[in-house]
Amino acid sequence: MAFIVVQFLTGLANAASLFLAASGLSLIFGVTRIVNFAHGAFYMLGAYVAYSLTTRLDGAIGFWGAIVLAAGFVALLGTLLEMTLLRRIYKAPELFQLLATFGVTLMVEDLVILVWGPQDLLGPRAPGLAGAVEVMGLPVPTYDLLLIALGPLVLAGLWLLMHRTRWGVLVRAATQDRDMVAALGVNQKWLFTGVFTLGVFLAAFGGGLQIPRTAVTHLMDLTIIVEVFVVVVIGGLGSITGAFLAAILISELNAFGILVFPGISLVLMFLVMAAVLVVRPWGFLGRPTKPDRRPAGAVSRPWRPLSPTLQAAGLALLVIAALMPLVLGTYGLGVGAQMLIAVIFAASLQFMMSTGGLDSFGHAAYFGLGAYGAALGVQWLGLPMELALVAGPLMGLAGALVFGWFCVRLSGVYFAMLTLAFAQIAWSVAFQWVDVTGGDNGILGVWPAEWASGPEAFYWLALAAATVSVVVLRRLTFSPFGYRLRALRDSPTRAEAIGIDRRGTQYAAFAISGTLAGLAGALFAFLKGSVFPDVLSIPFSIDALVMVLLGGVATVSGAVVGALVYTLASIWLVSQTDLSRLVLGGLIVFLVVAFPQGIVGTIAGMRPVEAWRARRGATTGRLVTAETQP
Repeated sequence: MAFIVVQFLTGLANAASLFLAASGLSLIFGVTRIVNFAHGAFYMLGAYVAYSLTTRLDGAIGFWGAIVLAAGFVALLGTLLEMTLLRRIYKAPELFQLLATFGVTLMVEDLVILVWGPQDLLGPRAPGLAGAVEVMGLPVPTYDLLLIALGPLVLAGLWLLMHRTRWGVLVRAATQDRDMVAALGVNQKWLFTGVFTLGVFLAAFGGGLQIPRTAVTHLMDLTIIVEVFVVVVIGGLGSITGAFLAAILISELNAFGILVFPGISLVLMFLVMAAVLVVRPWGFLGRPTKPDRRPAGAVSRPWRPLSPTLQAAGLALLVIAALMPLVLGTYGLGVGAQMLIAVIFAASLQFMMSTGGLDSFGHAAYFGLGAYGAALGVQWLGLPMELALVAGPLMGLAGALVFGWFCVRLSGVYFAMLTLAFAQIAWSVAFQWVDVTGGDNGILGVWPAEWASGPEAFYWLALAAATVSVVVLRRLTFSPFGYRLRALRDSPTRAEAIGIDRRGTQYAAFAISGTLAGLAGALFAFLKGSVFPDVLSIPFSIDALVMVLLGGVATVSGAVVGALVYTLASIWLVSQTDLSRLVLGGLIVFLVVAFPQGIVGTIAGMRPVEAWRARRGATTGRLVTAETQP
């Protein structure tokens, strides 16, 4: 019994820091609707800056003053970020916000390594709180007891701020109806800035409080942001009290899950998150939010099949790609095959997002399932490569059918968060089911058949698979099924009113997308000769989103160009600089702000003929639209 009580107290101590970070993110999303992936970076920065200050300031006043000063400094950085970047994308789809803040996260990771180095840092103990207190005969760190008391105090302070000040009333009003608050004459810009600053301060303060308990590392951001998203979703987007209750639930689940269910301890919190999203998408204490933005795939110009000229150009490029083995060496062909696999992966996501208007934050789930399906088929069933390449897409299809059945019942940010939850469930299973997946040791020895073992043969195989995949997806886009899917994207209420089955149509699109992602994963397994849980991770999903954005989210096949450019740039940067994430992050932020239409979308909008038609339409007062959209 004593051990259970002590473990419970440990969970409460962990909940305090988690609540500080989660309450800040909940506030930010509730008012600004920003899906702030950079929140973990601010948490990490708070820990690093607090480490630097606490090692230079002495005594209790110096220690606690250093943590508060660190949080204030990071909050100031957050204010600058909000004013220079986030104000530009408040009305953008959640996808653009996620990618922009993810780009910031990449930049911060490299900047932290540049300033503090890659090694873990051990901060000082809190003065006067270095010992332990016996509880039922077992020691409990005194610092943990302080954190347990701090959580409710912060909750009470935030409640008073929200309910007893005019600013708090405006924040709560903006959480419910931002348009009405603006109509009453409230300056939304400064209200959003204040909320973002407070949210970042809470995250940085939570990070600073961790330095006496754990090492400060440049991996803290991705570790905390996943748990914070889980807490915010379970508690309710915009609900501080809900975040407090959810933080306790998740922390206790982690504390006891490792004891009761050690084999699935990582899965538990994501299972709870998925269950809450399915049963009550707006969380414990949240309220339903109405969508106030168009989906990322919505377009203002009609799509048309490729003209004969563009078809001929595409065929010429395909011929050139097929002749690449004549000029590329072994390394070049390996890079080329990886780029073609990325094309399949990105195109499968673009079909779901651009054509279906379904923004998935967890598409790596089906890529990873395809990779594991092929690898397990080879290792456990002794399948040849040809059959394993069938098993991979079937595994991706199976995952899409199971996950999609729940996901298509939701929309908007709730849909996106549920896809993220299922992807994390798949990652957790792959990471902990060591007997089957090998855990973090992965599955090795997944080699292609003899006829495809050469770099030229595997490159041609990847080229054939990418070509067929892109052609099939384009055909589907301009088929009656594709028109139904696009109608649901642009006007779901009207589409359902004329008899289109929303869930059935979107479910079919989800399954198609998952199947092709599984094919990409299977090819990736044979290219690398191994599979690790990383293929199911959040960064893999983000990579696919960046490819779609880079090519043009409102285009039919822009992801083809985006995948080629992004994969090549990533590989080249890694080989050229140790600060590749800083450059990639900056590129992502630049694209979101300056070229939200992507490479293909921007080029299509700059065609001389279309520009002339637009000018002519402007002078005659007629509306002119583009005839084609690649």
